[in-house]
Formats: sequence, structure tokens, C-alpha cells
Amino acid sequence: MAAFWLATRAPSGSSLAANPTPDPSDTGWEKAPSSPSPTPASSRSTPTPTPKPTGSGKSRSPRPEATPAKKPERPRSETRTTPPPADPPAGSRSPQLTAKEAYGIHGRYQRGLSVAQARKDQVAMAKLEHGLALEMTRAGFKTAEMQGTSLATGIWPNPQVWIPRHVEGAADWFVAISYEPGVARIVDVMSSAPGGWRLVASAADTRATPARFPKIATDGEGYATSLPENATGLSGTPRQIARAHLASLENAEVDPRFDEGPWTSEAALFWQQERAQLEQADWKLALSYRLEGPVRALRTSDGGALVWYGARSTELREAVREGAKVKLKGSAAVRTRNKAFARSVSATYGRMYVTHVPPAGSNEPARVLGEWSDVLESHGD
Repeated sequence: MAAFWLATRAPSGSSLAANPTPDPSDTGWEKAPSSPSPTPASSRSTPTPTPKPTGSGKSRSPRPEATPAKKPERPRSETRTTPPPADPPAGSRSPQLTAKEAYGIHGRYQRGLSVAQARKDQVAMAKLEHGLALEMTRAGFKTAEMQGTSLATGIWPNPQVWIPRHVEGAADWFVAISYEPGVARIVDVMSSAPGGWRLVASAADTRATPARFPKIATDGEGYATSLPENATGLSGTPRQIARAHLASLENAEVDPRFDEGPWTSEAALFWQQERAQLEQADWKLALSYRLEGPVRALRTSDGGALVWYGARSTELREAVREGAKVKLKGSAAVRTRNKAFARSVSATYGRMYVTHVPPAGSNEPARVLGEWSDVLESHGD
């Protein structure tokens, strides 16, 4: 029987149209991508700066790996051996978060994440992250343990924060953006919770030259403006844009409402080629992308919005008739212990994105500016 190899999170550079959100890493033909494809770790890990993340697949965004000199303040936090103090419960703070408080919250998160990654400490992560983000990081730890690899650690340098005005009855949140030239631009979303602050979303662009990032609009006191998921005045509401993006991936169709790139057109084309190659081997491919969690948005100075959203995707490959076998690649292969399957094999991922939505009436397409993905589980028979 012939063995059929599936791709690894193909990065964009791959001849297969790789790097898609699809995480070619576990599907498709093995090719090495070049763009920010969901590298194992996708966008939120906390490695520090050097070129790409090392280790297995959890760095939320291929976080950089620790490097030296430029930032003297890092060493201290990177060598820390005990977790940072927990953030006070949201109710104990003043109604409006200050920039000083936001920087302190994000700094403690980064230091705690670095320590947890070094130890692959599943328990510690519950005090640092929430929801799908927590599930993705823990899954990355499991993959690294199965593979016997370490995870990148360190602190992203010089973050900048944008804080939306406090809205009565709603959880406070803010965005922290770090950029290490030649390594990555990381966008983290922190949100208040009964037990303290947690990271709830993250995305990264690890291309040598990241896409242009829009300016976040602020008021006279420096605060950003949050928008509801059904906000109008945009080319589509934040929720509509999120659903349209995921639908284009699920259907493997290029959507002209989105700019070309590794998480849009290249991802759709990758899946088209993956499906065609599987069909040649008498296998079929079914894709599912489901929105998960809240859709968050901030107004940008051009009248548009930056939108953050997460998804759970599943890739199911099934044999139409006996013959070829399929073996996954990347982190999904680790989770299936590198076995080849004759009947079916599936991989489920957690994914997060940040997208710029232009204002209504604009001729500009929506632009997906970063992703974080991690394989959550993989099975076959």
C-alpha cells in the first residue's frame, strides 16, 4: 500500500500554497513555508527575541527566543524562578484601568508565561490564561512533552498598550503589542476576570516584514474605543467579518473581501491543493471552522476597526476506498505518534486572528494581520 503524506503546518512559501490558517503543519504535503504560518506555538508564547520560536508548538506566536543585549531589563525576568504575584481581583481596582496598571498586568503575565513554558506547568497556566487560549497553551505543552522538546521562553520587549474605556457591566480588557524587528509582531489581549487578569487572545505576524498595522484611535486622554460585535459603519460588522473569514477557510474559497495573504487566499489555495491530492489517492477532506468566544474590536484612526476572534477548526480525512495510507506531519503527527492511517484521521486546532476591517464605503479589503494556532487533538484509525 502506498503511503500518503500530509503536510505540516505549511508556511507560506511552500509550493503548496502553504501556511494557511489551516495549519498545514498537520495536513498537506510537507514543505517548508515561509510566512507566519501557524508555527507551532502560534502567537502568544512568550519567548524572547531571536529568530523564530524554538521548541514545540505552543508559542502563541512564534515567540522569539531569548537574546541578549539590546534590552537589559529582560534578563531579570527571564531568569525568574518563581511565578509572579497574581493580579488582584477585578473588583478591587478603580473602574478605569490606567496605563501603568496595564503595563504591570501584561508584564506579570509575560514573566509568568515564561516560567510556565520552561516547566510546561499546566496548573500555573490557569492563573495566566482563560478559555480557548488556555486550552491551546496546555495542548502545546502536551505536544512538547510527547515530542520531548522544550518551549521557547523569555519576554517580548517594549510592549505598547491600548486600553478601552471602562463599560459598566462589561469585563475590562486591553491590548498589548510588541514588535521585535526580524522576529515577530505579537498582539496580546488581556481581560479581567473574577480571579484576576488573564490572556484571552493573541496573534502574531512572523514575516520578515510584517504587514502594515493600522493606528488605533484614542481620545484626548489616550483611551481607545471598544466596539460591539454588531457595530455598524464598517465594511461589515466585526462578527460578520469573523464569520466570513472562517467560512472562506472552511469552504477553501478565496473571498475577495479579504486581502491576499497567508491566512486568507494562501490558506484557501492550500486546502484546494490538499483536497485535490487526497482525491488522487482516493481520500476525501472535510473542513470545519467554528467561531469560538467573544469578538472584540477597537476603533482605528481611519474609521475602521481592529477585530480579534477565535475559532476551533477540524480537518477530517477519510478513505473512499482501501489503498493509500495517510500520515500527518507536524504537531498533529506527534499527537498521533507518527502513525499512518488506512481509514480516517482528524486534527482539531484552536486558532486566533486579528483583522483590520475598513470603514463602510472604503475600497480597501479587510486584512488579517496575524494568527496563533495550536493542535488540540488528533486521532486516526
